[in-house]
Amino acid sequence: MSMEAIARNFTYHPPTDDQDALYKAIRAKARELAELVEERCPNSREKSLAMTKLEESVMWANASIARNGGDGR
Repeated sequence: MSMEAIARNFTYHPPTDDQDALYKAIRAKARELAELVEERCPNSREKSLAMTKLEESVMWANASIARNGGDGR
């Protein structure tokens, strides 16, 4: 990993207004899926893992936006 990548990955990136709106949109879509999983999947280890991975997906999507700037376009 380059020193530039380390600096980027371990620095706080305050959101711009455009980024904040995109974070909210990503969380809203993820919540839709989480609610579907909660309603339709039986309680199980697999369901718990699906929810955890969905949370991770949101986190990594937000990190992509924060670390690389822009609104994803």
